[in-house]
Amino acid sequence: MSTTAVRELIAYRSLLRDLVARDLKVRYKRSVLGIAWTMLNPLLMMLVFTVVFSKILRVPVENFTVYFLSAFILWNFVAQTTSWSTGCLLGYAPLLRKIYVPKATLVLASVLAGLVNLVLSLLPLALVMLIVRHPFRASLTFLPVPVLLTTCFALGLSLLLAPLSVVFVDIVPIYQVLLTIWLYATPVMYPAEIVPPAYHPLVAANPMTYLVETFRAPIYAGTLPVAHVVLLAAAFSTGMLILGWTVFERYGDRLAYYV
Repeated sequence: MSTTAVRELIAYRSLLRDLVARDLKVRYKRSVLGIAWTMLNPLLMMLVFTVVFSKILRVPVENFTVYFLSAFILWNFVAQTTSWSTGCLLGYAPLLRKIYVPKATLVLASVLAGLVNLVLSLLPLALVMLIVRHPFRASLTFLPVPVLLTTCFALGLSLLLAPLSVVFVDIVPIYQVLLTIWLYATPVMYPAEIVPPAYHPLVAANPMTYLVETFRAPIYAGTLPVAHVVLLAAAFSTGMLILGWTVFERYGDRLAYYV
């Protein structure tokens, strides 16, 4: 990311704040439950996956509800924000035609709105932990680290998808299908240890494997994540941010012909 781009984002920070607030209002304006849906959604998903994986498939995981939620809310943050990014530039097309706005600000606003939802999703997780009497340990103070790494990863992927979704319209439906595959390929509802050896390379090549484990370890296991897992999570996040910004800058000049 160039210093000029960073200076632009800083200069437009008040607009960024307004865009985040607008994103949250628009997304929940027509919802009966409003922003409460952000907290109910992971709980409903927890009930479904608990029945399927814990009761029917009998995945060998103790305290499955906490195990699942401590990964799913992070996964949902990435899936949600990157999905929003595929339509954010076209959604703001009328604004872009009238005044100059750094396009990266629009993508960043979507990611930050998703970050607000992630923070709110921690409330139902804490409630479930209280109900099942799962201990709150000092390791929870480490959570800002995986949240920051995952935010960087989500921003990089969003910067990658946003311009490509405008130039190549097929990206949107293809990405939605890939998200479903990606969810089941990530150790969210099962431990990585039960994956057959033939599929270990796929799990190891999945960035979300490390981000999820970095986030889940302080919550579920009550310990700090293993150092090499944190380093790999940081490497994938940094790499995705660089790749996303490179693609965004490359296609940025072409967007005027599409929006």
